[in-house]
This record gives sequence, C-alpha cells and structure tokens, in this order.
Amino acid sequence: MTTVTIETSTTATPSRGPRGLVWTMLRLHRSALWFWVMLVAVAGGALLWAYGPGADAVWAAFRKMGCASAQEGLGCDVTDPAVTRYDTVVGVGAGLLALTPLLTAAWAGAALIGRELESGTAQLAWTQSVSPARWLAAKVAVPAALLVSGTVLLTLLHRLLWSTDAPLRLATSRQWDDSTSFVANGTLAAAYALLGLAVGILAGVLQRRALPALGTAVIGLAVLLQALATLRPHLWPVETLVNKDEYPPYIGMVIGEGALTSTGARVSDPICVDDAKCLADHDIVGFYRDFHPSSHFWPLQLMETGIALAVAALAVLIAFRLLKRRTGAAV
Repeated sequence: MTTVTIETSTTATPSRGPRGLVWTMLRLHRSALWFWVMLVAVAGGALLWAYGPGADAVWAAFRKMGCASAQEGLGCDVTDPAVTRYDTVVGVGAGLLALTPLLTAAWAGAALIGRELESGTAQLAWTQSVSPARWLAAKVAVPAALLVSGTVLLTLLHRLLWSTDAPLRLATSRQWDDSTSFVANGTLAAAYALLGLAVGILAGVLQRRALPALGTAVIGLAVLLQALATLRPHLWPVETLVNKDEYPPYIGMVIGEGALTSTGARVSDPICVDDAKCLADHDIVGFYRDFHPSSHFWPLQLMETGIALAVAALAVLIAFRLLKRRTGAAV
C-alpha cells in the first residue's frame, strides 16, 4: 500500500488591513475622529449654504426692499429674517472654526496624552517595541495632519464665501478685521489648531492625568490666544490719516486716535466738538487716526501665523524633552 503524505503549510497568512501604531491610535480615538469629521461637515455645510441658498435669499429680500446693491446707508433692513438667518449660519461656520483650537487642546491634554499616561496605556505601548519618542511622535503627527486638512478646507470655503459676497458682508456688518473673520480667512485657523494640539500635548505630559491636563491645556491656550490677539495690531507698521476739522473716517483696523497740536504733538482729544475757542485754548489744529488698511491683512496674518507655529514647535519640543527626562534611556 502506498502511503500518501499531505504536507500542511505552517506559514501564517499575513493579516490584511492597516496595522501599527497609527492604526491603533486611530482605533483608540475613533470617537474623536468622528467628532472632528462631523464638526468639519457641519461647519462646511453652513458655509456652503450661506454661499448658495442663503445668499440668494438675502438678495431676494434686498430686491424687495429696493436696495439690491446692498451698500451701506441705503436703508436695507438687516433685521429681515433672511438676513438674520444668513448672518447666524455664517457665524456658526466661522465660530466652529474658531472653537477648534480650544476643543483640540482639551482633547489632546485629557484623552490623547493625559488619560493614556494615567491609565498605563502609554507604558504598555512602550513595552511593545514602541519607544516613548515614537509614541509621542505619532500623537503629534497624525492629529496634526487631520487638523490641518480639515481647517484648510474650512478656510478655503470661508474665503470663497468672503470673496464673492462683499455686499452681504456690508449688510451684516462683517469686516475683514473682526477677530473671527480674520482667523477664518487665512493661515491662522490651521496655525491655531496646531497650537491647541501642541499646548494640549504639553499639558498632558506635564500633568499625566486627564482632568488636570484638560484644565491646564484650555487655560494655557486661552491665555496664549488672548496674548496673540492683543499683539496682532502691533505686528506691522500702521498707516496714519490726518484731518483738520474732524476725525478721519474708519477705513480699517483702528489702532489709535487723538488730537494734534500746532507743534505736531499727539494729545488726548479735549472733546471740544465744534467749539473754536476751546480748540484754540488747547492748541488743537487737527485730528489723527492710526489704522491698518485691508491691504495689511496678509502681512498681519503671516506674522501672527509664524509666531503661533513657533510657540507650537517650542511646546512640542519641551514635551519631548520632558518625556525623555522621565523615561531615561528608553526614549
């Protein structure tokens, strides 16, 4: 009798699908990922609605009022439901974009870093051939890529809305130097999101507990954003308008104003109004106003973006150094 031998391969079939640290992190934080997708979808949908049906409804309302040019001073009723609805939806789209850095900082500090260090999940990963440095690098790179892609998309949609609906901006009192519009119209939205991520990561490494890291991240980022907003008008040289009889018109981001004496000195306005004797007694010969015109948008935007990215890079560097000091040769 012939014996037939059947050889069975012991080679394991390689698993299919994404693997590794990045895939593990995405699975672990999939709720945050879906929340980010939803936020981008809601904000993007709001901006697209304002660009299309919302703008059409406003124009129709203006035509009914006989002021379809939508210029200031023509008596258009900006309390009309179509205008109010348009303004609200645009505010939602831009507001969600402005809220992204704070949400990112809270999540990064509490869930991305703080909770994993507190629960021991990070330490477990370090025993699975994943060094602390590689672990932290993934925590920085993957969320950063997702944040930048989402914020850039929303920025492009906001700029599309802004560039084509200037008359509507006049009707709803939105100007280029409004804080929310200024951030949403340029590179600052992405830079602020990265700053929020960096501050959250640093807070998580510092605190190593979820709730304290959340509080530290949100408060720290809020202080930084306020400091940058205060610094913003001083990041580029201002222009000055002078008028003999009254203040020059508001034509941009006003930084300072006051009265001028016959020697050219700048003094506080004595509030003489049209009293010639009062003006003569105070030696007032004119009025000035320092401002940034709309042409200064990109210089101011890029200067502030550079500062925000530099602070973000510094925060990430400190987080890596701190992690190295705490884990020693394991990094």
